[in-house]
Amino acid sequence: MYVLGPAEWQAIDVTFRLCLYTTLILLVLATPLAWWLANGRSNLRVAVQAIVALPLVLPPTVLGFYLLIALGPRGIIGSTLEGMGLHHLAFTFEGILLASVIYSMPFAVQPLTEAFRNLGKRPVEVAASLGAGPIDRFRSVTLPLTRGGFIVAATLTFAHTLGEFGVILMLGGSIPGETKVLSVLIYDHAEAMNHDAAHSLSLMLLVFSFVTLFIVYSITRRFQVAKI
Repeated sequence: MYVLGPAEWQAIDVTFRLCLYTTLILLVLATPLAWWLANGRSNLRVAVQAIVALPLVLPPTVLGFYLLIALGPRGIIGSTLEGMGLHHLAFTFEGILLASVIYSMPFAVQPLTEAFRNLGKRPVEVAASLGAGPIDRFRSVTLPLTRGGFIVAATLTFAHTLGEFGVILMLGGSIPGETKVLSVLIYDHAEAMNHDAAHSLSLMLLVFSFVTLFIVYSITRRFQVAKI
């Protein structure tokens, strides 16, 4: 049986922080965007939906490549940061965090959009007619009635970030303690013919992925039954 060493625990730490921060950031960003997509009337919604869903069909290396260009020292964002006396974001944890937020966005936006769409406008309108303000309506009406969508969005975002590889490798490389996540470490172990380590880490991610999907489907089924 393979025993996890310092390199594995370091990669687990980087991976967990990346998953946690990505999930928290996306829940904040995706909530108003999903609400607008579900209830807005702008003709731009279709274009925005397509942009949000791009990571579902776009090869991760393509996204990683363009982010590397943009965030690197010669890119528009990287050069601007260096002009301000800061460091560019290529091959940094902050860089792969930004990439992860972009790459995992549809896994947060789509469940929330569906939850808001199923909720409809009626409950919120009733609360507004009773004098509830926007924040109170969201806290006391929208959030409780769509909590299943938030749980699914958070779970899927965390799990998808856990499995990211191509975009992370392109933008972050394989820097221990900085950008080397579990998926990259598995690749390094396999490339070095260290199959015991690669198998142990892969099995761990396989079990976690199954449990995650089980939770998502259970929550979805529970809320579907509750509506009947």
